[in-house]
Order: sequence, then C-alpha cells, then structure tokens
Amino acid sequence: MICALGSAVCFGTASVLQAVAARAAAEPGAGAGVDPALLLRALRQWRYVAGLALDGLGFVFQIIALRSLPIYAVGAALAASLAVTAVVAARLLGVRLSGTEWTAVAVVCAGLGMLGLSSGEEGHAAGSDALRWWMLGIAVGIPLIGTAAGRLPERARALVLGLGAGCGFGVVEVAVRLIDDVSPSALLTNPAVYALLVGGGSAFLLLTSALQRGSVTTATAGMVLGETIGPALVGVVWLGDRTRDGLGWLAVTGFAVAVAGALALARFGEAPADVREPAVPGAPG
Repeated sequence: MICALGSAVCFGTASVLQAVAARAAAEPGAGAGVDPALLLRALRQWRYVAGLALDGLGFVFQIIALRSLPIYAVGAALAASLAVTAVVAARLLGVRLSGTEWTAVAVVCAGLGMLGLSSGEEGHAAGSDALRWWMLGIAVGIPLIGTAAGRLPERARALVLGLGAGCGFGVVEVAVRLIDDVSPSALLTNPAVYALLVGGGSAFLLLTSALQRGSVTTATAGMVLGETIGPALVGVVWLGDRTRDGLGWLAVTGFAVAVAGALALARFGEAPADVREPAVPGAPG
C-alpha cells in the first residue's frame, strides 16, 4: 500500500504541473476533439516535462503495487491522487479549499485506511489469452473515443474524454497483471504489452485534451470512474483478487468511500487557469 500511496502522490503533484502547462500551451480557436499538436506544444513547457518525470516515477510505484495488491486497492489509491492534487494546489498555488473539500480529503484518507485493513494479496490467477486480447482491443478503441468526442456538446465531450482516459489507465492496471514473463520473446508475443503501451499513450493524449477543453470537473469525474470500477471488477472476477477473511464488506465500503471522496474533488483535475509565473527579481514588469 505504501507504493500505491507513493504513486498517488506522484500522479497528484504531476497533475498540477501538467494542467498549468496544458493551459499555457493551448492555442485560441483549436478544435474541440483530441489535438495531438497540443501534446507537442505542452512538451515545450518545463512544468509538463517535470510532471512527466513524476508520472514515470509514479508508474514504477504503480507496477510494484499491482504486483502485491488487488487491483481494486491500487485503483482507489490512484483515484486518491485528486486529494493530493487538491492539497498541492492549496499549498503551492494558493487555491482555497472549502470546508466540504477538506472533508472530502479526509474521506479519501478514511477510505484508503479501510482498504489497507481489508485488502488481501493480489489474485494468483494468470488471466486468459482472451482477456489479453480484449485488453488490446479496448486499448485500440480508445483513440476512436477521442475522435468521436469532438462532435459532442461541451459537457458530453468532457465526460467522454474523461471516461476514455480513465479506460486507458484502467487497461494499464489490468495489463500489468497480465504480464508475467518478462523475457524478450515473451514480451513481444504478449498482447497485454501492446495493450499497456497503446492504452497508456492514448489515455495521456485524451487526458491532455480534457484538461484544456470543456468541464474539467466532469472530465475528471469520468476519468475516476473509468480507472477504478472496470479494472476492480476484472481483478475480482477474472484475476482472483480477494479480501481478508470476513472483511469483504470493509473493502467494498472503503472502495466506495475513497472513490466518492475523489469525485467530490473532481475540480482539482486541473489547476486554476489564472496561475501566473513567479516574479523574477529585476525583470521588467
């Protein structure tokens, strides 16, 4: 669970940096759908690059956590990165959190505490080849979701982009569990490897677009739902994830509480748009 929480801290902090960079890289009059050029422009921003570095570290922590914890516990911890984002935004960017939002942060922590007490070890089911191909098929379909989202009204577009990004991150969670043999020949022939790469890359693209367009709160709520519920069900039904004896009710409660708290903090999927660069002494005003 320590690695899962470390991953949440990395992802939550990265979100603040990437959101400011994505907003700064946006061009007036850009299209409503997924804009690959937006990602290229964002990469010129140092905040976005720093955020990517934190994302890389968080991904390492995520892999370690997924090798020892059920997917439902890791997914809830990743959703809790919104609580980290809220606290970081409050500390570094001067964002004011309401009493309700501080309560939501506490609720997320309480939910994670329940999961920590009730989670068993990861399931030992290897997963079928059919599941690996299904993950790859879902990953390939995610960019199509982004394309379709460009034709939708603003609120629906934000929700679809967020759900698409969440599904991509969910594919990554499941794919990690479906990769057992890391020898070169096994990796090249395992569909889960390609599902991980395509799903993760597509999710980042959709998330970058969602940060810059439409309702960020709606998009982030969709992402939280997409990256938690589906992967958790796959872990329980197909990969053998279980809870400690007699504590299934506590795990379900903790999962629901953590996700509900994260949804209450959905506006922190993006930092405020009016954040300014710190003043440089001696620079012209």
